[in-house]
Amino acid sequence: MGKQKKDKHTNIPKAIEKHETAAWADIQKVKPVSNVAIPSETAVRDAKDWVDANQK
Repeated sequence: MGKQKKDKHTNIPKAIEKHETAAWADIQKVKPVSNVAIPSETAVRDAKDWVDANQK
């Protein structure tokens, strides 16, 4: 009997969390094909302000 190759991708569990419904996401829309969440402009500004305030 020869060695059998193991498929590395067969035992990968599916993600449990649903980021589309997360309260922190503030999603404005979702891209149709890729399902990438697009945040609102307010969320982007808040994130930038937080990063600017917390730089080392």
